[in-house]
Amino acid sequence: MEKLVKAALKARENAYVPYSGFKVGAAVQGKSGQVYTGCNIENASYGLSNCAERTAIFKAISEGEEKLTAIAVVADTPGPVSPCGACRQVMAEFGIGQIILVNLKGEQQTVSMAELLPFSFAKEDFLRDGDK
Repeated sequence: MEKLVKAALKARENAYVPYSGFKVGAAVQGKSGQVYTGCNIENASYGLSNCAERTAIFKAISEGEEKLTAIAVVADTPGPVSPCGACRQVMAEFGIGQIILVNLKGEQQTVSMAELLPFSFAKEDFLRDGDK
């Protein structure tokens, strides 16, 4: 998974963060073996900003990748970076099994989706016609 961490570090360099200065990089691997990267992109209207994790995931899905197996996320944090709630939910949607959290000091923690978001909202939570 060192390949994913290196790709996330490189993606972090492209972060557009004129407001917070907080650069984040992410790299997600598809079942095909292809790696897709993303960085955080801020906007003066903060609600329109996008996190690195979601940028990488959306890029993979938009390129036709159907199954994602692992993601690495890198930021300059005291310990391994922790994804926001929105990113955790998007990771859960696509069933990413291995999440590698890293800081610039090289500290690293690998967690499962169940550890990162134990009560995610899932497809099974939707009630369909006839379901009661």
